[in-house]
Amino acid sequence: MDLNYSADEMAFRDEVRTWLQTNLPTDLQQKVQDNEALSKGDYLRWHKILAKKGWVAPMWPVEWGGTGWDITRKYIFDEECGYASAPQIISFSIGMCGPVLQKFGTQEQKQRFLPRMYHGEDFWAQGYSEPGAGSDLASLKTRAERRGDNYIVNGQKTWTTLGHYGDWIFCLVRTNPEAKKQEGISFLLIDMKTPGITVRPLITLDEGHEVNEVFFDDVVVPAENLVFEENKGWTVAKYLLGHERLGSGRVGVSKTKLARLKVYAAEQTNGRGGRLLDDVRFRDRISRTEVDLMAVEITNLRLLDSLRNGRNETVDVSMLKIEATKVMQSLAELTMLATGPLAAPFRQVGTPAGVPIDPYVARLAPLYANLRKVTIYGGSSEVQRNIIAKARLGL
Repeated sequence: MDLNYSADEMAFRDEVRTWLQTNLPTDLQQKVQDNEALSKGDYLRWHKILAKKGWVAPMWPVEWGGTGWDITRKYIFDEECGYASAPQIISFSIGMCGPVLQKFGTQEQKQRFLPRMYHGEDFWAQGYSEPGAGSDLASLKTRAERRGDNYIVNGQKTWTTLGHYGDWIFCLVRTNPEAKKQEGISFLLIDMKTPGITVRPLITLDEGHEVNEVFFDDVVVPAENLVFEENKGWTVAKYLLGHERLGSGRVGVSKTKLARLKVYAAEQTNGRGGRLLDDVRFRDRISRTEVDLMAVEITNLRLLDSLRNGRNETVDVSMLKIEATKVMQSLAELTMLATGPLAAPFRQVGTPAGVPIDPYVARLAPLYANLRKVTIYGGSSEVQRNIIAKARLGL
């Protein structure tokens, strides 16, 4: 096992770092650093900058605009973007639906959708979870009935991330209610401008509008928008979820937040005249989180080594998902503790008495609340532990 970068990979890292320093818009970088919500325009602006460079879809086949990078270069690129506080590329098109179409789509579907995804001409959303069908996704009830050349879709999706920005949505729908629950599901591409679609915001505890409910009332979807075969959507869904979990490490982002935590802990007093960073108990908690982050990084590198040697380590992906999301939550909690009352819930940026407040600190409480979700999406931690138990322990 080789966990070190080669000289060529180190040179590539330097190239990416230099390019980001020159081309990442300062206003977008500042928004990410301050945990400020990004608009649809923000996401698409950065998407188009990367597309112009040819780096927006690194793991796509070269014929569709991919870079030809191996998995290690993709990992290096993602981590450098994290260190630079670049916006995330919303993965619903590039990271999820795009790879699905490349594997399961018809040539007509590829020609129609992939170039638009690559150039950021459409914003995509994911229609998976429903009330009563989250971790147990196969229990979904949204129905698609075939009538001639169309499907008629009725039902509801929930927790639809950024669905209010969506131009298109890919959905799992039930096309055979009589079959076993995994065997009667299909994968449809739906234009969100179609009559009968209603998007209703779900305002979360952090007072943010990130997720939504999406209702389908007699929505007409052309049958040509079916991906793969009718009633074979579960095969597509499993393939897509593998792509979702692979990007869950986010070591660069977490290292940046760890460094900021240490700065705040060094600035705050511990109530006894010394620095909070010198408090043994608090420093121990930071150290434990830092060790966990190191373990995540090593797990990431071990997974990279497996993938570049042709091994498919699904258990490592599950372990990575569990530990990386725990680290994200721990960093948010510790930073809240380090900043104390300055991180009061929902405090607006600005101040009593005109004293400015660090925008990052002002948004810590909403960030803390928002990060409760990361141990749930992409397969909850409980589901991941079951996967590990079956694969490694034979339970």
